Amino acid sequence: MTSDLHPWAADLSGLYAQVWTRLVRGVRDRRAPTRHPTLATVTPDGKPQARTVVLRAADKSTGTLDIHTDLQSSKVADLRATPFAALHVWDQAAHLQMRLEATVTILTGADVAALWAEVPDASRQSYGSLPAPGQPIAQALDYAKQPNPESFAVLRLTVQTIDAVHLGAHHRRARFDRDARWAGTWLAP
Repeated sequence: MTSDLHPWAADLSGLYAQVWTRLVRGVRDRRAPTRHPTLATVTPDGKPQARTVVLRAADKSTGTLDIHTDLQSSKVADLRATPFAALHVWDQAAHLQMRLEATVTILTGADVAALWAEVPDASRQSYGSLPAPGQPIAQALDYAKQPNPESFAVLRLTVQTIDAVHLGAHHRRARFDRDARWAGTWLAP
């Protein structure tokens, strides 16, 4: 008889709880796989874009996640055109893939002033550069970092669905929906 390394994957409530436990851990633990998920958006002309981001907040009770970004970044333009995103995380130790679909609200100015005040000086360098992120430059270092609170934005992801795949001794897959109050449904893996 084979022992299951991850008994939480055997029932829907355990799997759902584990997803949020790992997301919350990613906010606090720089080494956690959920610290650096992949965020996918769609450009205004319909092309997919994916990039690694840093998870800054995770709240199971509200079903929300926060990511900080430069307001001038292309992901903000993508989200202004189509305010939906997907987040992907692979947690090798847990044998767990998490795919989350979310609606996104872009928070700026007074809405994020308290958060800006908590951003360490070294990290503020990521918010405000000339030219804007992704713009062409002649040489590799032809840009200036100028921390600017007006360039600081928070992407608030309101999770709509979670697709969790556990690749243990027995593969299991489930989908959790906000509209169903996070009641899970088993899916074929």
